[in-house]
Amino acid sequence: MSSPQRTARIAGVLYFVTHVTSVAAALLYGGSAKDPLAPLGSRQAVLTGAALEVILAVAVVGTGVALYPLVRRFSATTATGYLALRTLEASVILMGVVVLLPAVARPGIAGDPGLSTQSVDALRLVHDWTFLVGPGLVVPFHTALLAALLWRTRQVPRIVAGLGLVGGPLVGAMNLAVMFGVSTVIPILVIPVFAWEIGLAGYLILRGFAVDRSAPQVG
Repeated sequence: MSSPQRTARIAGVLYFVTHVTSVAAALLYGGSAKDPLAPLGSRQAVLTGAALEVILAVAVVGTGVALYPLVRRFSATTATGYLALRTLEASVILMGVVVLLPAVARPGIAGDPGLSTQSVDALRLVHDWTFLVGPGLVVPFHTALLAALLWRTRQVPRIVAGLGLVGGPLVGAMNLAVMFGVSTVIPILVIPVFAWEIGLAGYLILRGFAVDRSAPQVG
């Protein structure tokens, strides 16, 4: 297997890691983003969820790093922008992890942290906001950026790139509506961007990008 194909496969696997860890962490936390009144998970569950979100953040950056040399052959601007936005997304995710941990534990101590209910609720609220601002409002930008390049260069089937072009702005608009309190999360609107990442991951693992070094630059 050639180096570009191996790199593409690594990127595809990392995409799947981001989905598995993000869903598992949300379940372990207790779903506070969906229901503010839902009880926070147990200490062990939250700590495990936090560890998974750290892995999530590393995998998020990893997709940008792995795709960088592949995408750069077509557009250095897009490659750099995608990596930068993925790094920004991961940074906000880690911020949310750090904020939530004091609600259940102190470093190196197995006992209860002793915070009031109001303090715990405040920390959960900050964590929910980091999820909305990070994955919620940054993902649409890097999704549309990469999908547009892949549409022009035909490195993936048009249906996969099209899902990104549609799904990115769609989920961005939904999250802006949630941010300003004019709507709640509408799960069906997340399907296109979810299908984009799953489709891209699968294609990267099975086929990869074209390895022709003479591929045209698109900006």
